[in-house]
Amino acid sequence: MIAQAEAKAFGHMEVNTEHILLGLVAEESLSKNGYLNSGVSSERAKAAVEALFGRKRAVSHGESIPFSREVRKMFEAATHECKRSNVNWISPEHILIAMLAMPDCNGKRVLHSLSADVEGLKMEAAKRLKGDSDAEAAKKKQAQGAKEGPKMTEEYCKDLCAEVRAGRIDPVVGREREVSRVCQILARRTKNNPILLGEPGVGKTAIAEGLAAAIVSRASLDGSPLPEFLLGKRILQLDVGLLIAGAKERGELESRVTKLIAEIKEAGNMILMIDEIHTLVGAGSVGRGGGGGLDIANLLKPALARGEFQVIGATTLDEHRKYIERDAALERRFQPVNVDEPTPEATLSILMGLKERYERHHRCAYTEEALQAAVSLSHKYIADRFLPDKAIDLIDEAGSRARIAAYTARQQRQRQQPHMAPVSININLNTPSSFGGQSQGAPSGAGAPPQSSRDPPKLHEYLQVLATKDEAIKDGLYEEAVILRRREMDYRAELAGPSADGSVLPVVGVEDIEAIVSAWTSIPVEKMSDDEKDKLLNMRHTLADHVVGQEDAVETIANALCRARCGLKDPRRPTASLLFVGPTGVGKTELAKVLAEQYYGSRDALVRLDMSEYMERHSVSKMVGAPPGYVGFGEGGKLTEAVRRRPFSVVLFDEVEKAHPDVFAILLQILEDGRLTDSQGRTVSFKNTMVILTSNVGSRLIAASSSNRSAGVFTRTPANDAALTAAQAHKLKQEVLGEVRSFFSPELLNRFDETVVFGRLSREHVGSIAGLLMEETVSRAGERGLQVSIAPSLMEHIVAEGYSDEYGARPLRQAIVRLVDDPLSDAVLHRKFPTGTRLTLGLNSDGAVTVRTAEEEAAFQAAQQQQHRLGRATLAQHPSGVDGGILVSVNGGAGSPGGSGNASPTASFTEEGSGRGGPVLVTATFEEN
Repeated sequence: MIAQAEAKAFGHMEVNTEHILLGLVAEESLSKNGYLNSGVSSERAKAAVEALFGRKRAVSHGESIPFSREVRKMFEAATHECKRSNVNWISPEHILIAMLAMPDCNGKRVLHSLSADVEGLKMEAAKRLKGDSDAEAAKKKQAQGAKEGPKMTEEYCKDLCAEVRAGRIDPVVGREREVSRVCQILARRTKNNPILLGEPGVGKTAIAEGLAAAIVSRASLDGSPLPEFLLGKRILQLDVGLLIAGAKERGELESRVTKLIAEIKEAGNMILMIDEIHTLVGAGSVGRGGGGGLDIANLLKPALARGEFQVIGATTLDEHRKYIERDAALERRFQPVNVDEPTPEATLSILMGLKERYERHHRCAYTEEALQAAVSLSHKYIADRFLPDKAIDLIDEAGSRARIAAYTARQQRQRQQPHMAPVSININLNTPSSFGGQSQGAPSGAGAPPQSSRDPPKLHEYLQVLATKDEAIKDGLYEEAVILRRREMDYRAELAGPSADGSVLPVVGVEDIEAIVSAWTSIPVEKMSDDEKDKLLNMRHTLADHVVGQEDAVETIANALCRARCGLKDPRRPTASLLFVGPTGVGKTELAKVLAEQYYGSRDALVRLDMSEYMERHSVSKMVGAPPGYVGFGEGGKLTEAVRRRPFSVVLFDEVEKAHPDVFAILLQILEDGRLTDSQGRTVSFKNTMVILTSNVGSRLIAASSSNRSAGVFTRTPANDAALTAAQAHKLKQEVLGEVRSFFSPELLNRFDETVVFGRLSREHVGSIAGLLMEETVSRAGERGLQVSIAPSLMEHIVAEGYSDEYGARPLRQAIVRLVDDPLSDAVLHRKFPTGTRLTLGLNSDGAVTVRTAEEEAAFQAAQQQQHRLGRATLAQHPSGVDGGILVSVNGGAGSPGGSGNASPTASFTEEGSGRGGPVLVTATFEEN
């Protein structure tokens, strides 16, 4: 020991405080500033001791020198100081403090003789002791934590009250009644565990967050004082997945839950909030250590029954019925609180309360009209979700869209004007907001940023004000936050329109909300553009060009589309519900296909159900899904799933007279209410679909009415024989509708907007349809590099082959395949035409289809002109002759009736005569095609 050595060196008989001081100073002999920065060095201290107490003959090194009574008292005081500072050892600083605390001692006299700052020494020693004490406490805490592990509440729970204080939870608006109800249940003596029940997205979790905000602010959401028993409480949200994760061994999960309950009980001020509480049932009971363990719900039951801690649960109505209600012991521990979907007015209030948060995040501004549109459009068009969740998602995505668009525009401006540089902004709280040409808080003299002829980028200033305000709130500088809030509002007003430098705060308007709704649902809800107006006005002509001879049906559909797009249709019913009746092959199904393609965007927008698949009772369930207990349950229905995925479409029930009568019961709900519930209880909206039913009922009457009409195109017939008169058509329609009324029930027929009767197609109509189908064939050939044209003779032959008075235009496609597609494909395979070849399909003298190139066709026509000559035939009708007697004298070529050829002629007639009873000269000219 240094003190004993020093006492022997001075020849003193006992170790006193001056020797202890020499030992303390000797331990810091290397310090430049002396002992504890006092300037006292070891040499000076020894000189002072010698001067004060003298030096005698040195004592032998083998002898032990005892401590003086004064030193023993000093050590006792040092021990007490050590205990007081929570340190397990006596440090030199403890000895020095004990020495300086003694009223009179030799060590203290030495320090005074050296003019040392005694109080400074005390402070320096205390500072060092504090550092040692903190290190020791941290070491103990670390050792204790390593022994006990982290707290369960900190590891598996989130403190909602702390989240509210940190500003990470959105404000809760308009849920005063539900929060008050939760407070009442929490105040009960028994069964004081509320469970929030409601549809997904109605705000169940927000109610727990609102309670946490009320606890932090010490006031209810309606401004009334918070009940006394809730003051100081903490709302902890349990993460069930995190609690289960990693619990592999049997008993590990049980241990976690038990410790969690014990911590909550010990704290006494914690309320556990369990979102999706139905996940506790069965959670952790399998998959660990061979299975067979208890689930979390069963582990919580005893503590809940004894009322040892409180729980706020939240789940949906379906999940509560499926999991919680089955366990009566668990259900009785909770008191339900129904959380209904807020009204559109309440949802608008919620959006107004959240507006600032989303504006700060997306760096944009929302107009009040945009918030109203988010509520109304989501309520109208997004039927499978609930308010306010779907409205909040709308404004969130619209803000994201506006922010990205504004960023892209700024980048384009910077590329166009590369000389523009960002301006450094300094926020000065002591100056009023300024929108001049100088940055805020920067002086106009030296050190100020360079001036520009343009205004500073106000948008950057606004964003920095927002960031500074948030930091002030987090640091508790509320007075500064109020000043920054005022400045934020000034900037917002300034940035409502374009500024001098083009910096503008992106504004989310109604158009942005409409665009997001259209992107979600594929339903056009935006205001009609001029192009769309023209498209709607021309829809009649567009449909008539594709569906020939059915003007009434085209007119009805065009009117329905105009009503729907202008917003004049009944919002509770489908866009239109139509019944098409008529014979087969007249365009009923084709009109629905063309409508899906021309207005709804694609033929994939047609949801077609062939009613021949639903002739049996058991097959009807395929439309809405198999019931529980049957194969296919949970897969959804063919009709409901198709419409749920594509709500903007045409729904076609083809040949509905073949369906089982139970199908009509399903149709009643669709046509009246515009909705249908599937086997899983989900409601599917049909309000944006056009429902079309086709039927062949009444086709027998239409066929009978046309049996007396002439079908020849080339026969000279009276005009009133070619088609029905208006009176006949009206009579026929009434007869057909009478048969329809006798087949379909009145409650079904009365739900249709209109019943459209399709008439039979004439040969002229079939000729037009043939032209449309030939355009498709020519287009497909063009994609293969061939230019195909059809000779008039072949076209007439196709019409003659493809027309059927009984089957309408159905045989026409087979005729085109047989007379055009097959010969053309055969020629392509045999002759290998190069790309760009022009081909002409026609008929030869034998009626066979020919395929000729342009050169071959020109050579053929030249040869025909040389071989055949024009012939004349004179037909004389004598004034007194026989009525109807025709004398034919023909001097024709090979293609004429009097010629020698076998070609089929085309005859064109011209009449010359003196009038009734006089001679008539009819000249016929025959030419081969």
